[in-house]
Amino acid sequence: MLKERPLSPHLQVYRPQMTSMLSILHRATGVFLFLGSPLLVYSLWGIAEGGTHFQQMTDCLSHWFAQLLILGWIYSLFYHFCNGIRHLFWDVGHGYEMKTLYASGNAVLLISIALTAITAYFALQNLGGAA
Repeated sequence: MLKERPLSPHLQVYRPQMTSMLSILHRATGVFLFLGSPLLVYSLWGIAEGGTHFQQMTDCLSHWFAQLLILGWIYSLFYHFCNGIRHLFWDVGHGYEMKTLYASGNAVLLISIALTAITAYFALQNLGGAA
Protein backbone atom coordinates (compact mmCIF):
# COMPACT_ATOMS: atom_id res chain seq x y z
CA MET A 1 0.00 0.00 0.00
CA LEU A 2 1.41 3.35 -1.02
CA LYS A 3 1.46 5.98 1.64
CA GLU A 4 0.62 9.55 0.62
CA ARG A 5 3.59 11.76 1.27
CA PRO A 6 3.25 15.47 1.84
CA LEU A 7 4.50 17.77 -0.89
CA SER A 8 7.58 19.67 0.09
CA PRO A 9 7.40 23.46 -0.36
CA HIS A 10 8.28 24.56 -3.86
CA LEU A 11 8.57 27.75 -5.89
CA GLN A 12 4.81 28.20 -6.09
CA VAL A 13 4.54 28.29 -2.29
CA TYR A 14 7.49 30.52 -1.41
CA ARG A 15 7.63 34.24 -2.08
CA PRO A 16 10.81 35.21 -3.90
CA GLN A 17 13.34 36.63 -1.46
CA MET A 18 16.43 38.64 -2.24
CA THR A 19 18.73 35.92 -0.93
CA SER A 20 17.16 33.20 -3.08
CA MET A 21 17.09 35.43 -6.17
CA LEU A 22 20.79 36.31 -5.72
CA SER A 23 21.59 32.61 -5.35
CA ILE A 24 19.72 31.81 -8.56
CA LEU A 25 21.43 34.74 -10.31
CA HIS A 26 24.82 33.48 -9.12
CA ARG A 27 24.16 30.09 -10.69
CA ALA A 28 22.75 31.65 -13.87
CA THR A 29 25.76 33.92 -14.31
CA GLY A 30 28.05 30.93 -13.82
CA VAL A 31 26.25 29.09 -16.60
CA PHE A 32 26.31 32.20 -18.82
CA LEU A 33 30.06 32.58 -18.23
CA PHE A 34 30.56 28.94 -19.21
CA LEU A 35 28.45 29.37 -22.35
CA GLY A 36 30.34 32.57 -23.24
CA SER A 37 33.73 30.90 -23.04
CA PRO A 38 33.74 29.89 -26.73
CA LEU A 39 33.24 33.56 -27.62
CA LEU A 40 36.33 34.40 -25.59
CA VAL A 41 38.29 31.65 -27.32
CA TYR A 42 37.05 32.86 -30.71
CA SER A 43 38.18 36.40 -29.88
CA LEU A 44 41.61 35.28 -28.76
CA TRP A 45 41.95 33.09 -31.85
CA GLY A 46 41.03 36.02 -34.10
CA ILE A 47 43.60 38.22 -32.40
CA ALA A 48 46.30 35.54 -32.63
CA GLU A 49 45.65 34.75 -36.30
CA GLY A 50 45.48 38.37 -37.38
CA GLY A 51 44.71 39.47 -40.92
CA THR A 52 41.41 38.32 -42.37
CA HIS A 53 40.59 36.20 -39.29
CA PHE A 54 40.88 39.26 -37.08
CA GLN A 55 38.70 41.27 -39.46
CA GLN A 56 36.05 38.54 -39.53
CA MET A 57 36.09 38.37 -35.74
CA THR A 58 35.72 42.14 -35.34
CA ASP A 59 32.93 42.21 -37.95
CA CYS A 60 31.10 39.47 -36.10
CA LEU A 61 31.56 41.03 -32.66
CA SER A 62 30.58 44.52 -33.82
CA HIS A 63 26.99 43.40 -34.42
CA TRP A 64 24.57 44.89 -31.86
CA PHE A 65 23.41 41.45 -30.69
CA ALA A 66 26.97 40.25 -30.14
CA GLN A 67 27.72 43.42 -28.18
CA LEU A 68 24.62 42.86 -26.06
CA LEU A 69 25.85 39.34 -25.30
CA ILE A 70 29.30 40.68 -24.47
CA LEU A 71 27.79 43.27 -22.11
CA GLY A 72 25.80 40.51 -20.42
CA TRP A 73 28.92 38.38 -20.22
CA ILE A 74 30.87 41.24 -18.62
CA TYR A 75 28.07 41.80 -16.09
CA SER A 76 28.02 38.06 -15.36
CA LEU A 77 31.77 38.10 -14.80
CA PHE A 78 31.62 40.99 -12.33
CA TYR A 79 28.51 39.71 -10.55
CA HIS A 80 29.91 36.19 -10.20
CA PHE A 81 33.23 37.59 -8.95
CA CYS A 82 31.67 39.97 -6.39
CA ASN A 83 29.20 37.37 -5.15
CA GLY A 84 32.06 34.87 -4.92
CA ILE A 85 33.86 37.24 -2.55
CA ARG A 86 30.63 37.46 -0.54
CA HIS A 87 30.61 33.66 -0.35
CA LEU A 88 34.20 33.65 0.87
CA PHE A 89 33.13 35.78 3.83
CA TRP A 90 30.37 33.28 4.55
CA ASP A 91 32.91 30.44 4.40
CA VAL A 92 34.77 31.96 7.34
CA GLY A 93 31.53 32.56 9.27
CA HIS A 94 30.85 36.26 8.65
CA GLY A 95 27.78 38.01 7.31
CA TYR A 96 24.95 35.66 8.23
CA GLU A 97 22.79 38.26 9.99
CA MET A 98 19.74 39.21 7.92
CA LYS A 99 20.70 42.89 7.87
CA THR A 100 24.20 42.00 6.64
CA LEU A 101 22.84 39.53 4.07
CA TYR A 102 20.66 42.21 2.49
CA ALA A 103 23.36 44.89 2.70
CA SER A 104 25.99 42.65 1.10
CA GLY A 105 23.50 41.52 -1.55
CA ASN A 106 22.69 45.11 -2.47
CA ALA A 107 26.39 45.94 -2.50
CA VAL A 108 27.12 43.04 -4.86
CA LEU A 109 24.38 44.21 -7.24
CA LEU A 110 25.49 47.85 -7.20
CA ILE A 111 29.21 47.13 -7.47
CA SER A 112 28.75 44.68 -10.35
CA ILE A 113 26.55 47.17 -12.23
CA ALA A 114 29.08 49.96 -11.59
CA LEU A 115 32.03 47.83 -12.73
CA THR A 116 30.12 46.82 -15.86
CA ALA A 117 29.30 50.46 -16.64
CA ILE A 118 32.93 51.53 -16.10
CA THR A 119 34.20 48.70 -18.31
CA ALA A 120 31.68 49.53 -21.04
CA TYR A 121 32.64 53.21 -20.87
CA PHE A 122 36.35 52.51 -21.29
CA ALA A 123 35.70 49.93 -24.00
CA LEU A 124 33.69 52.46 -25.98
CA GLN A 125 36.38 55.10 -25.45
CA ASN A 126 39.03 52.75 -26.82
CA LEU A 127 36.83 51.85 -29.79
CA GLY A 128 36.56 55.50 -30.74
CA GLY A 129 33.02 55.81 -29.49
CA ALA A 130 31.63 53.38 -32.04
CA ALA A 131 29.82 50.46 -30.52
